[in-house]
Amino acid sequence: MAYLINPDRTKPWNNLPELPIEAQYYRDLDIFEQLGEAKAAIARLQGRSAAIPNQGMLINTISLQEAKASSEIENIFTTDDELYKAFSDETIKQGPTKEILHYRESIWKGHQYLVSNHKFDIPYFELIYQTITGMSDGIRKPFAHTFIRQGGSGPNAGKAVYTPPRGEGVVEAKMENLIHFMNDDNTIDPILKMAIGHLQFEAIHPFRDGNGRTGRLFNIHFLTQKGLLDLPILFLSKFILDRKEDYYAFLAGVTQRSAWKDWLIFMLKAVEITSMDTYHKINDILAAKDSILHVLENETNIIRPESLVEAIFTQPYTKVKHLTDKKIYAENTARQYLNQIAEMGIVERREISGGHYYMNLELYRILGE
Repeated sequence: MAYLINPDRTKPWNNLPELPIEAQYYRDLDIFEQLGEAKAAIARLQGRSAAIPNQGMLINTISLQEAKASSEIENIFTTDDELYKAFSDETIKQGPTKEILHYRESIWKGHQYLVSNHKFDIPYFELIYQTITGMSDGIRKPFAHTFIRQGGSGPNAGKAVYTPPRGEGVVEAKMENLIHFMNDDNTIDPILKMAIGHLQFEAIHPFRDGNGRTGRLFNIHFLTQKGLLDLPILFLSKFILDRKEDYYAFLAGVTQRSAWKDWLIFMLKAVEITSMDTYHKINDILAAKDSILHVLENETNIIRPESLVEAIFTQPYTKVKHLTDKKIYAENTARQYLNQIAEMGIVERREISGGHYYMNLELYRILGE
């Protein structure tokens, strides 16, 4: 059976086909070859990350860059310094930084929800949406006339390029079908299923706002839920951000031309490349961490150097308070040691708005690459 396309982009696509899609759209040699590359890359990442004693370190560092990249896709921008400072202060500022830190918070909330509930459901999606946006509503109502409009400033800017389903019970029914498909352990490979489910979620567009960010977190949580990773450390947003035009073109290709192959290969490539990049980033972080620990153990009289190194690699900006709150050192000792490693060039001491921060130069460099 042919996949029904969206004939009129200005009208709600209530005939969005239900899942699963016909096997003819994913049983393809090119797709399976790319799937093999994606599976090998994510397995390699899982093997490396599972050997790390403190995987939380990876979440705290890498997830900040994911939150920033995913938000930039939606034209929400902040600087690394603003983001890292806000995170180190454990404060939520207004504006872009607030939205980005909300995104990072939703990574953990969604993960913990699935650990407890073991399956996707409407409350999961509403939790992610509400955490990201700060809103308290849920699935959009039939009276909410939502359109996806052409961006930019060209002659077609502002025109509707896609209109998601709308009507009494329509969105809820589409979401229930998606949820059943994602929870059902059928024969479709989980990485392929993630790509199919992501497109379906974006086509349903169930919320008034935040659908793109919610859909990208859905990717992360699904791969973790299916056991491909222990923790949500595979973040596809930078790959998508770097290829933003292709991402939206391939989404539209499915709705307008049934071009599933292009979309699936794009998403499988995203998993492969992102897994490889994350694998190398983890190795770089661990190598820098071991090198700095070696220097502190052999060239200084710092007590418990491993605890100090662990602290400065937990986040890019460290404060005296971080060391005292964890009862690693007393305040004067913490300040003395941070100033000492600043003199050694391991961290850079910065004064921002009257507060003192110590930026881990190697971690900052690695995260920025």
